[in-house]
Amino acid sequence: MTAAPSPAVDAVLDGLVDPHCHSGPSPMPREFDHAGGARDGWERLRMRAMVAKCHHHNTQLDVLAQQALLADIPTEVIGAVALNSTVGGLNLAQAQLCLGLGGKVVYLPTVSSGRHIDCHAENLGFPTPTVQLTAERVEVVRDGNVVDELVPIFDLIAEHDAVLNGGHLHPDDIAACFALARERGVRRFAVSHPDFVIGADPAQCARFVSEGALIEHEMHMYDPGARMRWPVTQLMEWISALGPEHTLLGSDLGQAGFPRPVDAFRRVAAALLDLGLEEKDLRRIVHDNPRELLGISD
Repeated sequence: MTAAPSPAVDAVLDGLVDPHCHSGPSPMPREFDHAGGARDGWERLRMRAMVAKCHHHNTQLDVLAQQALLADIPTEVIGAVALNSTVGGLNLAQAQLCLGLGGKVVYLPTVSSGRHIDCHAENLGFPTPTVQLTAERVEVVRDGNVVDELVPIFDLIAEHDAVLNGGHLHPDDIAACFALARERGVRRFAVSHPDFVIGADPAQCARFVSEGALIEHEMHMYDPGARMRWPVTQLMEWISALGPEHTLLGSDLGQAGFPRPVDAFRRVAAALLDLGLEEKDLRRIVHDNPRELLGISD
C-alpha cells in the first residue's frame, strides 16, 4: 500500500534516518535488498541513512558487498550485528568484524533471547525463515550477573563509540547490560519496541532514558498499512510520557509483502501530526535524534 505524498508531512520527514530496517539478504523473506531500500528512501524522502538489521548475520558484510549498487545512492547504509546463535552468540570476533569494517550498531540477543523464544512460542506473527534455523538461547545474565563474555564486547563498542541496542531482552537484563556497558565506557544506547516482545513499561523506559538511552518505536506496529496495526494513540502516549527528545522512530520493515518504510513513515507521521505532535518535535525524532545516536554529522 503506497502512501500518497503530502508536501507538509514530507517536509518534516525530509532527510530522515531509519534506525531499524530489515532489508535483505536474509533467511527471512524480504521485499528489497539494502540498495533497493536506500534508493527508495532517497528518491522519495531524501533519506539520509538507514541501519540494516538482520537477526542472523553481520550486515556490514552485505553493505560492502553491495557497494557497486550503492555507489550512486546518497543514502548511507549502516551495518549492524545481532549477537544471536547464528553468529556464535556473544562472539567478540563478530563484533570486531562488524565494527572494524564500518558498522555502527551491536544488538544484544534478539531471536536468541529467552524473552523472544518465549514470545515466539505464543505465535505473535514472526516471519518463517526460508531455511532451517535453530534459534538457540543465548544468556546474557547468569546467577544475577552479566556474563563475562560481554565485557570485551562492551569494551570494543566503547572503543568504536558505537551503539549498543538492548535487543529483545527482558527489561531487567537490558538494565543490567547497559549498566555494565556504561561502566566500560559505552555512550550510545537504544531500546527497540519496548511494548512488543520486550515488555517494558514507560516507567522502566524512563530509567533507561535517565541513563542515556533513546527509546525506539516501530512503523511495523503502528502503520495501518501493516499487519499489526496498534493504535497510533498508544505511540503518542509514549512520546508524551518520555519526550520527543528521547524518542526514535524506526520502520522495522522490509519483510516480504509489507509496506515500504517511506509509506509507513508517511502514514504514521501524518497520524501523529493529526494527534497534535508538533512538527518540530517530529522532526527531532526522525532527524536529529538518530543522527546524534549514530554519529552522523549532517
